[in-house]
Amino acid sequence: MFSAIARIFRTPDLRKKIGFTLAVIAIFRLGSFIPAPYVDFQRVQDCLTPLSDGSNDTAAGLYALINLFSGGALLKLSIFALGIMPYITASIIVQLLRVVIPHFETLYKEGQSGQARLTQYTRYLTIALGILQSTTLITVARNDQLIPNCTNMLALPTADDPAAAAVAQAMGILLMVITMTAGTGLIMWLGELITERGVGNGMSLLIFTSIAATFPNSLVQIAQVQGPEVLAGVIAIGIAIIAAVIFVEQSQRRIPVQYAKRMVGRRTYGGNNTYIPIKVNMAGVVPVIFASSLLYLPSLIAQFNQPASGADPAPWVSWIQAYLTRGDHPLYMAMYFLLIVGFTYFYVAITFNPEEVADNMKKYGGFIPGIRAGRPTAEYLDYVLTRVTLPGSLYLGLIALLPLIALVLIQANQNFPFGGTSILIMVGVGLETVKQIDSQLQQRHYEGLLR
Repeated sequence: MFSAIARIFRTPDLRKKIGFTLAVIAIFRLGSFIPAPYVDFQRVQDCLTPLSDGSNDTAAGLYALINLFSGGALLKLSIFALGIMPYITASIIVQLLRVVIPHFETLYKEGQSGQARLTQYTRYLTIALGILQSTTLITVARNDQLIPNCTNMLALPTADDPAAAAVAQAMGILLMVITMTAGTGLIMWLGELITERGVGNGMSLLIFTSIAATFPNSLVQIAQVQGPEVLAGVIAIGIAIIAAVIFVEQSQRRIPVQYAKRMVGRRTYGGNNTYIPIKVNMAGVVPVIFASSLLYLPSLIAQFNQPASGADPAPWVSWIQAYLTRGDHPLYMAMYFLLIVGFTYFYVAITFNPEEVADNMKKYGGFIPGIRAGRPTAEYLDYVLTRVTLPGSLYLGLIALLPLIALVLIQANQNFPFGGTSILIMVGVGLETVKQIDSQLQQRHYEGLLR
């Protein structure tokens, strides 16, 4: 193992790629600590102190997912506060629009040129979502609703004349929106640079970096609040969870496919055997993101419908605050689990089309042994996909519930790192990056990183 790692750094081009990737990641992390214009940095640090000592575990509940993907930059109101979340949302929207808009599906089937157009649409949509999300974030922070019991996070310019003060504050807010949106565009560009000149998928590595940056602080908080014995137990449980996640992520159902021989001139084509890999977790982390976002909507609506001070909230607002705000309630857990299972089937049905796969197999003379080509093949693939997706959806739901279970058992919801989207993304990105490094080593030394 150590000799394989040494071969990585003895290979000049691979060493340059890894060094370039690490340099871009360092720039990305540096931007997460640079505050946006008109942000009172000292006040923000004072507001984040209750989060660090665990005394305010309900803080930032609506923004936990975005804050996770930004590496904690969201609550710091830095220039990279939005992180990679606008790009992720734009990519999912463009992928879903392929089902609704035939032009997008046509572009996808055109090959490299069509997919380049879809990538350009994704970039435009990312900038638009960056403007929308930065405006929302600044509005929430200006209204002192970003972190509970935290006020005056923004130090917008003022003037003696009310009209001049309004104009100055509007210009200050506009500058903050432009800065955060430009930060999102810069992150998108950095991710593409890693993909082109570095190692691994750039966007995925930036998300990996953001999540990994929160791990040391989370473990330290568990040790300070719960003690070293609980920390040792959490680490042991985390290792077991990582091993289980790796096992499931690598699991797949292989459907055998045979291709008949055919003569074209004097050459023989086909006649080989292959398989269609159907992963147990084909949907990845997308259903968890969908379910989290959908469950955040009622809390967000209730937050913006708070009554004036001293008045009682509406009954529906009180119900949402009691059952759908914190994750320690059984109703919240049940809804979260069922939404993940439903979104898993929905996303798999969109991304894997059995009829399209069956038509392509029939076109090139392929068939599944014992299954007739055409419609019977599509029905068989749909049958297998439905059965394989069931354990995958249950697995996603259980992994996503781990932080909520930790909230009930050890009161470490935000501090428990081994669960939810964090562990799924880190294991998935880590496996893909190691495989890419391994393939590049095999091209140069005939021996890879893994044996």
